[in-house]
Amino acid sequence: MAFPTHGKRRSRALAVLPAVVLLGTAALAGCADPGASAASNPSGGAQTTAARNGVVYNTSPDQQRIRAVKDPALAAKVPALISKDGKLTVATTAGSIPLSFHATDDKTPIGSELDIAQLVADKLGLELGVQVTSWENWPLKTQSGDFEAVFSNVGVNKDRVKLFDFASYRAAYMGFEAKKSASYDIEGADDISGLKVSVGSGTNQEKILLAWNKELEAKGKAPATLQYYSSDPDTILALSSGRADLNIAPYPSTVYRENTRDDLKVVGKVNAGWPSETLVAATTLRGNGLAPVISEALNSAIKDGSYGKVLGRWGLSEEALPESKTITDENYAATQTTATATPSGKAS
Repeated sequence: MAFPTHGKRRSRALAVLPAVVLLGTAALAGCADPGASAASNPSGGAQTTAARNGVVYNTSPDQQRIRAVKDPALAAKVPALISKDGKLTVATTAGSIPLSFHATDDKTPIGSELDIAQLVADKLGLELGVQVTSWENWPLKTQSGDFEAVFSNVGVNKDRVKLFDFASYRAAYMGFEAKKSASYDIEGADDISGLKVSVGSGTNQEKILLAWNKELEAKGKAPATLQYYSSDPDTILALSSGRADLNIAPYPSTVYRENTRDDLKVVGKVNAGWPSETLVAATTLRGNGLAPVISEALNSAIKDGSYGKVLGRWGLSEEALPESKTITDENYAATQTTATATPSGKAS
C-alpha cells in the first residue's frame, strides 16, 4: 500500500468502535484501508523498483501506459450524459501501491487501477480524467455525478449494489502479512487467536476480523486484538517493529511489500468478500447505463491482450479475470459463492 517507511511517524491507536454498517459511508467505501496514503519518495529519487518477483515497478510520473484503440461500436453505446464532454471522469484514492498511489513527484496518481481505467477510456474514445478522492467521499460524489466511474480496488458487496452498478475487472483478495521471522499460516479464525492485528477502520477486512473474533469468542478462545493506525506508514512501522503481529491489507499491496522489503512476508490470503467471494469492479451510478459498456470495453481489452499486459506490468497476473461481468442489484445474489482463506504459498 505504501513505499517503505522513511523515518518514524507518530502512530495513533484508535478505540475499537461498534461495527455499524451505513449505506453511503463505511459499508460503501471500505475495501482497502481508508486514509492510507502511499509515502512517496522525494522528488528526484529512484524512479523504478526492481522486485524479487521479477517486476520492475515504474513509480515515476512518466508512466508510458499501455494504450488501447478506440472501438467505434462501443463508443456509440456510451450514455450521452457521459460522452457529451468527451471525457471519462474517474475517481481513485491514490493510497495503495501498486494499485493506486502517487508517483515520485508526490502529485501524479499512477498504478494498475489507473492503467485499467485508461484502457477503458481508450476503448470508448474518451479522454481519461482522474480525480483523487478519499474513501469516505467516493460514494456520495459518484451519486452526485462528480465521478462517472470509480477505479480504486472497490469490491462488490450487498450494500453497494443498492446504489451502484459494477463492471468487474480483478479478483479481490486480502493478504495477511507478518515479519519475515514469523511462522504464522493464516487460514481462519483459530489462527489469529490472541494476536495483535492491524486493520483499517470501516473496511471489508475489518468486517472479516470482527466475524472471526465472534467465532473465537463462541469457542471460548481469546479474540484477536485489533489495532488501528492513522496512516499506512504507521501501520507498517508497527508491524516491522513488533507492536503488531499481523496486518491485513489488499493482497497486491502485501505482495508488493514482500517483494520489495527484506523484513515482511505474506502469511495468508482471504477473499475480500468472506464468507462469500467478491470481485474488484469499476463502480458507476446505478441505472445510468455505463457499467455494461465498461464491461464490454474490458472484455475487448482482455481479448486483445492489453488487459493482461497491464496486470503483468504491476505483478497482478494471478488476479486476472477471464471475463468482465456487469453486476447489479438484480443479479448480485447469483454471483455469490463461498469463500475460504488460504495460507501463504498455497493455491486459492
